[in-house]
Amino acid sequence: MVGAGYLGTQIGVLCARRGYSVNMHDVSEDALRSSEVAVDEYLRQWVEQGELSDEESNKVRVRISFKDNLEEAASNADIVIEAVVERLDIKREVFRTLDELCPPETLLATNSSSIRVSKVEGATMHPERVLNMHFYSYPWRSRVLEIMKGTHTSDEAVERAAEFSRSIGVTPLLVQKESTGFIFNRVWRAVKRECLRVVDEGVASFEDVDRAWMSLYGTSAGPFGLMDRVGLDVVSDIEMVYYEESGDPRDLPPRVLLDRIERGELGVKSGKGFYTYPNPSYMDPGWLHGDV
Repeated sequence: MVGAGYLGTQIGVLCARRGYSVNMHDVSEDALRSSEVAVDEYLRQWVEQGELSDEESNKVRVRISFKDNLEEAASNADIVIEAVVERLDIKREVFRTLDELCPPETLLATNSSSIRVSKVEGATMHPERVLNMHFYSYPWRSRVLEIMKGTHTSDEAVERAAEFSRSIGVTPLLVQKESTGFIFNRVWRAVKRECLRVVDEGVASFEDVDRAWMSLYGTSAGPFGLMDRVGLDVVSDIEMVYYEESGDPRDLPPRVLLDRIERGELGVKSGKGFYTYPNPSYMDPGWLHGDV
């Protein structure tokens, strides 16, 4: 795993749970430490829920190593999954380096939720083994990922990615043609954009948007709570991908999002976004019906 953030950590711990040896890499020592804490917390929860025994949990933990040296982490990998920030220049540099470090048979996948792999593959000498493998949060619960080819991705690489996906208990969904946002995120992005615009235009509070969503669909969080989990800076970066592709000013991140980012309110990872953490108000039993 290249990128030991929120989703990178979840992908890594799931792979280890399913028997794979995993190297978690990040350029940030703080991110690696946070990832290690998160891994231990996921394992603790699984033990408490009776999904793993203490012995099984210890075996999973031993399979995961945390490394700040990319060559040490990736040079002998069978598959590398990148989950760094949603910036094309950074992803291209990561893949250029991975292409040099890894044997030609190593599968190189980006977990990007918005950047098409055809924009990344040109940084490599072996684009036939480069593809998108987009996981969703808590992949052991969502249990699907989206696989999308680039312009040179081989059928063999797609089948290897699908086989790997099934081996970790996740169903592969094949994106039949390149599409920014893949399958679900095209739909989610439209929802997310409209939710932001509703608040930015003063139509409703973000709390009431979430109350509507949670009440109607029976979810534990609404769109703004979910954006906090992803990271508001990441949400903004994704919106910029769409804007750079369309040139439509309506695709720019709205001020209600940018103001929070400028204040350092990035969501769960900073302790404050639209809500305050670790105990956001929407988790209070009375909040949904306006009692809090």
